[in-house]
Amino acid sequence: MPKKNIHPEWYIETPVYCDGQLVMTVGSTKKELHVDIWSGNHPFYTGSQKIIDTEGRVERFMRKYRMNTAQKDNNE
Repeated sequence: MPKKNIHPEWYIETPVYCDGQLVMTVGSTKKELHVDIWSGNHPFYTGSQKIIDTEGRVERFMRKYRMNTAQKDNNE
């Protein structure tokens, strides 16, 4: 049994706001939440994320990875 009078009050329907707009409701110990980023405007979830590769690291990795798979196929 939990101890009485030590736990915060639980709000079942806590509104979550992002840029002044209601984006969802969740359970929380606070009456309302204000966030800067949520899944609706985060580049990873919206698909607008871009990989910036100025030194060619991605291409080098892909070449190396393809070379290793080709060597494995030849050795088997």
